[in-house]
Amino acid sequence: MLYRNLIIYLSAFANILAIQGCATNKNKVAFSPKEYDLNRPLVLYLNDALSEISGIYFYPKDTSVFAISDGSGYLFKIHLGKNIFTQRWKFDKTFDFEDLVYKDSAFYVLESNGDIHTLKFSPKGDTITTQTTLFAEDHKNKNDFESLYYDPVRKSFILICKDCQSDKKNVVTARAYHPENKTFTPSAFTINVDLIAKKTGLKKLKFKPSAATINPLTGDLWILASANMLLVVTDKNGNCKAAYHLNPAIFTQPEGITFTQSGNLIISNEAGTKYNSPTLLIFKRKTLS
Repeated sequence: MLYRNLIIYLSAFANILAIQGCATNKNKVAFSPKEYDLNRPLVLYLNDALSEISGIYFYPKDTSVFAISDGSGYLFKIHLGKNIFTQRWKFDKTFDFEDLVYKDSAFYVLESNGDIHTLKFSPKGDTITTQTTLFAEDHKNKNDFESLYYDPVRKSFILICKDCQSDKKNVVTARAYHPENKTFTPSAFTINVDLIAKKTGLKKLKFKPSAATINPLTGDLWILASANMLLVVTDKNGNCKAAYHLNPAIFTQPEGITFTQSGNLIISNEAGTKYNSPTLLIFKRKTLS
């Protein structure tokens, strides 16, 4: 299909509220973080091969976005120039791939059961070799992960549970993966779900993170929760700082999140009824006085 670029301007629904700060008065509301207008994205339409786009990573070397698609064993590279086009490379069979991170000349791809697939290009750049680290934990098949990011302070990759057997109703646990010895730490930190629910005005909340990344300008952790239609900002230890309800007219099925080096926010949508195509939503960072 043809690629299309256009800017759409949509008004937020009156009943879609965003809470500015988890530790502030619940009556203080804002539709977007102060640095971004979440109601005015630049929308980039992608091809059907990425209809289930599930993870994205901004590649600053040539201002492109690498991506994976749930149920596809391909690594995609989306070139963001004047004429958008996509490359792809086969790296594995069809599994439930959810997120990816680029670090030290390798891609780390998260499978929903916690397995980590390490991808490296050949010297010619035309083929990929893959090594897999199995997630060693009881109830592995009952765990569900969709979020992977690199924490430079911990010097490890962090996996946030979407739905894990050991988590209680009011807690979401993050594990750490250490690539140097290919081991996992059972609990890097936990997220207090009751606090998010209380400060977003929700009586009950089963928090289900679908993607996460660190804002390079602030060092904060930004967590996307597609099932909850929430964007939650925490510190690197999972302590909530702010939370925002997402407008479903814009965020039809948000499954991936990344930042550019300059702080622009990029969120990916799977194909849905609004756009009928998978999309990248780009939010330019505002210049604050």
